[in-house]
Amino acid sequence: MDQRISMSQPQIRKGETEVLKTRLTDCITAEKAGKSTSATHRQSTRKTDGNALKKPDRRSFLKVSVQASFAASHLATATARAVGMIPTSGTGLHLTAMGLAGLSVTTGGCISQTKTTLPEKTWGRRGFSPGRFLKPRAMAIDPQDNLYIVDTTGRIQVFDFDGNFLRQWKTPETENGRPTGLTFTPGPTENTAIRPLKNQSSSAFTDSARLLVADTHYYRMLSYTPDGIEQENEMIGGTAGFGPGEFAFVTDIACDPQGNRYIGEYNASDRIQKFDRDGNFVCQWGGSGNEPGSFVRPQSLLVRDNVLWVVDSCNHRIQRFDLSISPPELIDIWGGPGEKNGEFFYPYDLDIASDGTVVVIEYKNNRLQRFSSSGQWIASWGGPGFKPGKLNQPWGVVVDSMDRVHILDSNNHRVQRIQMPS
Repeated sequence: MDQRISMSQPQIRKGETEVLKTRLTDCITAEKAGKSTSATHRQSTRKTDGNALKKPDRRSFLKVSVQASFAASHLATATARAVGMIPTSGTGLHLTAMGLAGLSVTTGGCISQTKTTLPEKTWGRRGFSPGRFLKPRAMAIDPQDNLYIVDTTGRIQVFDFDGNFLRQWKTPETENGRPTGLTFTPGPTENTAIRPLKNQSSSAFTDSARLLVADTHYYRMLSYTPDGIEQENEMIGGTAGFGPGEFAFVTDIACDPQGNRYIGEYNASDRIQKFDRDGNFVCQWGGSGNEPGSFVRPQSLLVRDNVLWVVDSCNHRIQRFDLSISPPELIDIWGGPGEKNGEFFYPYDLDIASDGTVVVIEYKNNRLQRFSSSGQWIASWGGPGFKPGKLNQPWGVVVDSMDRVHILDSNNHRVQRIQMPS
């Protein structure tokens, strides 16, 4: 019988923050860790990501825990190796020895073989004018393959699939920090696929279509029409805290076919909250840690076929949850820390192709990996660098209706489009 792990309320153990603080030497935020690399390419006096995390003094109760969240990623690695969750070789591991029958962890066992073929299209450059970017942080795609991209100026720019600028608007506040997550939803539907086919008429979803924005440093989800009109009555959150409907730093939003919203957050919470289509709180699960079902910065969320995919970034893994059960139950775990095929080093985003294969972008490994629907490694693309075909701390990835892959090459201030790696 398939035994899955049931999650309920987040658990933050007493004294955990102090333990995690001792791991800070090698665990400054991934953004800060990469600062020196980009500085050698381009000198700049603009604010660092660390500055973007600053908040008003009245929110100071969150300061220590944001550092602890990133420290937990290194603690997770050490703990996982100690208990045997991360093998030195092999392609998969079942946790039956820990009494967790049915839960599998997929890992890599081969030397990384990353392809460096040139992209079919590269567009964008650093700047503030329309069509340019300053460290773009998130990307979403609509049924017409238009791309919605937010950068560290707080601008949301919309482009067609070839990178032609269409329109832009800006989030209402940016002093505390800028958004780090975008999701386009055509609205509630009976279909299990969130994104309709490209040839579907836009009139079928225009009225209810929304671009949902993880307004990270203002503890809320914003809602816009595709033309950039804010729907203030659809906002969720806005209050910093740990109670239902309150948030730490919001990372991303995913929607199911019924219109429910799943909102991730990092900091001491490191949890996912579910809300119905009217914004009412339903349930929550997770909590800070490296145990199965816990998170350290759930950076990206995606729903497909009643399964929620969570990019558990600072635990260097992907977790999948069954949404047919409330609260959702853990199905399995993919990955683990490392640079080999099937391993991750700060995965930040994923998307799913029409054939069910999965692409994952990694912030620190500067690559894209492709997996089968069951988690077997297929191919990799990228590598660190500044020329086309190379990546510099990418944050996002989407797959369009033709199964082309669009990569948000953040610290190169551009988008690269490639064919599906094979």
